[in-house]
Amino acid sequence: MTAPSLPLLVEPRPLLSRGVVVVALLGALLLLLLLASLSYGQVLVPVAKVVDVLLGRAPDSPAARILLELRLPRVAAAILGGAGVATAGLLLQALFRNPLADGWSLGLTAGGQFGAALVVAGGGIAFASDEVAWLRVFGGLSLVAGAALGTIAVVIGMAAMARRVGGITLLVLGLMLGFLSQGLMSVVLHFTNQGRARIFASWNDATFAGVQRGDLVPFLLPVLSGLVLTVVLLKPLSALLLGEAYARSLGVDIVRLRRWALGAAILLVAPVTAFCGPLIFLGLIVPHLARGLRGTAQLTPLFPVVVLGGALVALAGDFVVHLPWEQHFLHLNAILAVIGAPVVILLLVFSRSMRLAS
Repeated sequence: MTAPSLPLLVEPRPLLSRGVVVVALLGALLLLLLLASLSYGQVLVPVAKVVDVLLGRAPDSPAARILLELRLPRVAAAILGGAGVATAGLLLQALFRNPLADGWSLGLTAGGQFGAALVVAGGGIAFASDEVAWLRVFGGLSLVAGAALGTIAVVIGMAAMARRVGGITLLVLGLMLGFLSQGLMSVVLHFTNQGRARIFASWNDATFAGVQRGDLVPFLLPVLSGLVLTVVLLKPLSALLLGEAYARSLGVDIVRLRRWALGAAILLVAPVTAFCGPLIFLGLIVPHLARGLRGTAQLTPLFPVVVLGGALVALAGDFVVHLPWEQHFLHLNAILAVIGAPVVILLLVFSRSMRLAS
């Protein structure tokens, strides 16, 4: 006679956790989109040829020049830039405990826009009689430097005010700084000609195509440094999510944490804004999408999902823009707005954490 089977007191754990599945799926989608972005464009390069070039088996072919000089820097900028801006959104939403916090709402993006506008107007005054010289200077690192300095100036102002005000007030001040920067930007551009303003508008629409091979090191190093610093800050920020009193009880210095978090944000946002223009919605929507995919609000398991998700969304937008359209009126920010605005609307309507009190 066989003994009766005992009920299982503990359910067997699945072989693969939800986090592993989500990260693996996003990684596979990113790899497929990477190959598609390198292959498709005005000139079609077969995927097999793309693989050969990446492995160094066709270094002197026309396909190699197209991929290595044009497409690969653009794709690398999209992947790292998307990951950086999305991570900055996660960082700032945790720091201010506000689901609408990102680089734009804190004025970082607007500061970069204002810095770039100053370069356009100042260059126009300095080279008023030599348009060719102005274009040569504008095409170098001057615009990048102006946008980066504008972003840094806003962050310095935010860090100084963080000593005197709380998180919610600091977020409102960031919005005000952003509006002030945009207003000053319009005033500055009023004193330049239409040609220069049109060039600024092209940068302002955002594109990853402006990143060249020589720009990759100054572009990637700050973003990678910001990602590493974010990893270090995940633990104290997780404590801050439970309240400032709880974080202080664990020995977290709130003021110092804000400074380091803002420093990480500038490393993540400033180079992307400077080289690629102001990306909208990316830092806002990707953390929320990651929370939905991962099923948690804890920062440590969210981090890899946000990094991969930001890279995937940015590369998808870039891929759509650079498809071989007959007419080229699509801009990266237009694609991000089409993706981002409905997501924010749905979150505001259906998410309790984002719904405004009535």
